Amino acid sequence: LLTRFLPQVGHEPLPPTIGRNVLGRKVLYLPGFFTYARHIVEVDGKRGLFRGLTPRLISSTLSTITRGSVKKAFPLEDMEHVSNKDDVKTSLRKVVRETSHEMMMQCVSRVVSHPLHVISMRCMVQFVGREVKYSGVFTAIGRILKEEGILGFFVGLVPHILGDVIFLWCCNLLAHFINTYAVDDNFSQASVIRSYTKFVMGIAVSMLTYPFLLVGDLMAVNNCGLRAGLPPYAPVFASWIHCWRYLSAQGQLFRGSSLLFRRAPVPAASFPID
Repeated sequence: LLTRFLPQVGHEPLPPTIGRNVLGRKVLYLPGFFTYARHIVEVDGKRGLFRGLTPRLISSTLSTITRGSVKKAFPLEDMEHVSNKDDVKTSLRKVVRETSHEMMMQCVSRVVSHPLHVISMRCMVQFVGREVKYSGVFTAIGRILKEEGILGFFVGLVPHILGDVIFLWCCNLLAHFINTYAVDDNFSQASVIRSYTKFVMGIAVSMLTYPFLLVGDLMAVNNCGLRAGLPPYAPVFASWIHCWRYLSAQGQLFRGSSLLFRRAPVPAASFPID
């Protein structure tokens, strides 16, 4: 968790190294997942890798329980599987109903679990300034209530929900149209291909919706009294749209999206080329 989140907030304690891309040209690479993990262990010990894990686990548990409860309270009627092109309208209607139901479950679970997600982000980002402001779940709850009120638990919620909604609709609709128009029912492996289409679309769409995740997480720690959420690490953002525009202007909307091959945000011409 920590090795993924710290690059998102722009914390780069280790210098970049010179490497080569697939074309053989020299480029600057920032430390990857394993190098970053070793640095955290050197500074904090092995326990440092698990900062924010407890609230994160509670958040995931609340999300799972909430989805199950919503699914029971609002069951989706089963519809017969349709794959023939003659039944495109029926099939599309089925996808829309299923996606709408899934969207409702995801939005409710996101709202319920987001407060613990905020606490998890703040516990992790304390690594940057070596703070102990958020030392536990209950301490964090009391501090947020005192300093920010109820709304403090929901900072960054809007971009997260938007990302979830866009992901669900794009992933399900793209998978539906590919399975309907690109995969022939007469093909012997059609069912196997269809079973993997949604998974592949999920990977592709998650890359496109990553900026929503990044902005939501940055807003969770922005201006909360921790060093990583204040200048010079980041401006104090008036809203998540302000944060989005700032990252976009800096070309940083996908910051931290890669775990291994992370290009440094400087021109390759700044160091010698053979």
